[in-house]
Amino acid sequence: MRQRNIPWVRLSGPHMFKSRKLPMATLCLMALAGALNATSVAAGEGIWKAVVPHPGSMKGEFDNNDPIGLDAGVMIKADCSLNWTNPDDGKLYCFSSATSLVFFLDEPHVFLDRARKSWQRLSASG
Repeated sequence: MRQRNIPWVRLSGPHMFKSRKLPMATLCLMALAGALNATSVAAGEGIWKAVVPHPGSMKGEFDNNDPIGLDAGVMIKADCSLNWTNPDDGKLYCFSSATSLVFFLDEPHVFLDRARKSWQRLSASG
């Protein structure tokens, strides 16, 4: 069997690889993967968007508006990729950001009561 002559690149300094040499083809593939990832992030896509539900496939309370936004008196539409199901009544609530959800989880029942009052006021005027 004939042995191929593969170009190797010597790595120096601290690195994550046990071997100090990597085949050039491996380095090219790593660079290509990084470039493709950067392109998908620049296009507004990314791994976090892989779980965004299709529009209209999830129906949350308050017409998919964020309860924290409602508590502040503003309607903020959410895509329901971040959501919480109330264990007491099984209702689904959608959030526009992880910060909103985490903040909400400190006192969900307090925020829900305030959001309900605000929702009645905002949906009647809108």
